[in-house]
Amino acid sequence: MKTTHRVFFKDSYDMNEVESNSIDLIITSPPYPMIDMWDLHFSNSNDEIKQALEDGNGKKAFNIMHNQLEKVWKEVGRVLKVGGIVCINIGDATRTIKNNFQLFPNHVEITNFFYKNGFNELPCIIWRKPTNIPNKFLGSGMLPPNAYVTLEHEYILIFRKGKAKRKIPPKSEIRYNSAFFWEERNNWFSEIWEDIRGISQNLLKENNNQRNLRDRSAAFPLELPYRLINMYSIYGDTVLDPFWGTGTTSLAAVISMRNSIGYEINSEFMEFFKKKINNAKKLNNDINKYRLNNHIKFIEKYRKEGKDIKYKSNYYKFPVITNQETEFLLYSIKNYEENRNKFVIHYEKFSFNIE
Repeated sequence: MKTTHRVFFKDSYDMNEVESNSIDLIITSPPYPMIDMWDLHFSNSNDEIKQALEDGNGKKAFNIMHNQLEKVWKEVGRVLKVGGIVCINIGDATRTIKNNFQLFPNHVEITNFFYKNGFNELPCIIWRKPTNIPNKFLGSGMLPPNAYVTLEHEYILIFRKGKAKRKIPPKSEIRYNSAFFWEERNNWFSEIWEDIRGISQNLLKENNNQRNLRDRSAAFPLELPYRLINMYSIYGDTVLDPFWGTGTTSLAAVISMRNSIGYEINSEFMEFFKKKINNAKKLNNDINKYRLNNHIKFIEKYRKEGKDIKYKSNYYKFPVITNQETEFLLYSIKNYEENRNKFVIHYEKFSFNIE
């Protein structure tokens, strides 16, 4: 078994390297309109945005920024298979312009685009992020009526291309191998995620320059695309991230045995990704062990509560809650090959001894 991972260092407004109707899943976190750190990015893409910001016309700048993003969303619609899934991590923005404080609802603009362009909107996920802000009060503090609610969440918007679900052959072995555990399903498919805390500091021992690169990419934590990939794709699928950044989505695809394609305008991020790939074998092994050990702990607790378990994993031989989990199988990374901006990863079945 092997997967292929490619990165194109160009703007994703035109993804002509990708065939139409060829992508199974899209996971991305685009630049957030009206967040200060992305002003230069958007201004470089359209002079009208720079002028609107200089004029203090926030609503005009906001609308043009989303017009720019929609060029990418149109390409997303072209390359995605019918029945394929789009997951977009986006936060709203608050900003004071000319002494006027207001919310800029990014998730609404993106939802409207996909709704109007043949996608079915699925229930979204609210990702509640921890905040370290010592003083969360905006406006007049404790005095009504001019205080403001603090934003402490982002959205994971989820859309399906077309009305029909993706067609997969009945009793597909690879689909059943790609199953997740019953208890994972209960957690992952909840509408509010509070257990993803941020980028793992154990992933890499970063120097200052690498941390700066990560900050400039606004990278989301690995757990987020890893979870979404397991939720909405099967082994061997292809995942696309049109705003690749430091390659977190591709790394999640690597350790999940999916193929990936990324688009990124900043080629500096490739060196950062190569360091991640060097650590991917260990990371893949650690995550596999973590999931299996967590499942065993869950089963022990389940049995202590006096509940009956009817099924057993055919490969790992431990109990599972449902018949759909019996063919569950994880893969480990054997080695990889690199050729410029293309990586080929080789896998084998993951063996596991119950601790």
